[in-house]
Amino acid sequence: MNLEIITASALDGIRHGFFTRKGGASSGVYAGLNCGGGSDDQADAVAMNRARMAAAMGAEPVDIAGVHQVHSPDVVTVTEPQTGDRPKADGLVTNTPGIVLTVLTADCEPVLFADREAGVVGAAHAGWRGAIEGVLEATVDAMVALGATRENIHAVIGPTISQPNYEVGPEFMERFMDEDPENGRFFAGGAGDRVQFDLPAFGLHRLREAGVGHAEWTRHCTYADPARFYSYRRSVHRNEADYGRLISAIRL
Repeated sequence: MNLEIITASALDGIRHGFFTRKGGASSGVYAGLNCGGGSDDQADAVAMNRARMAAAMGAEPVDIAGVHQVHSPDVVTVTEPQTGDRPKADGLVTNTPGIVLTVLTADCEPVLFADREAGVVGAAHAGWRGAIEGVLEATVDAMVALGATRENIHAVIGPTISQPNYEVGPEFMERFMDEDPENGRFFAGGAGDRVQFDLPAFGLHRLREAGVGHAEWTRHCTYADPARFYSYRRSVHRNEADYGRLISAIRL
């Protein structure tokens, strides 16, 4: 089966893709293109999946750059192929051609960035914690440090959990309201004391406040489409032992 790669016209001219789970070598609950080395999937299957992704990006596995994601606002600048342990961070930027920046997600937001004129790209993993703590703004700042300009940066949020499927408790909402009372607009009423959080809308808000020239969401929900996407929350609701990770990638 061929890989399925979601792209965005806002990033035209830059090789990029939000990869779905289709076309991979993994089986069972990981069936498809599981690229998460932190999962309990077979290591050789994950390596094969990552190699297929790299080939689709016109690269080799050695060209893949990633981070040990920890739901932080931290961003690393990548200037050469990675060796050794991956740094703990949730964003990456580069102006070096050939390096493939990647993030892994399974409900959190994968965000790809590009300033075509400056030749700078970025990628960020933004769950609710990373988003509220500033990983998107930090990624933009790191791109500017490499010569990008905010108004020329295009940012695209890929497949992520959507509001109808993201139920949270009142203490979750309070965290956002304490940050800014205006954040109430990202919540809708749910059953009892539960509320529904709009993660992609919050991400778009933070990107626009950071001054990027264009920001959009591909409007794919990870939870709602099990044939195409892995979802941590769906795996919990199904009492599955583990879950796969989707990969998103961008390169110059």
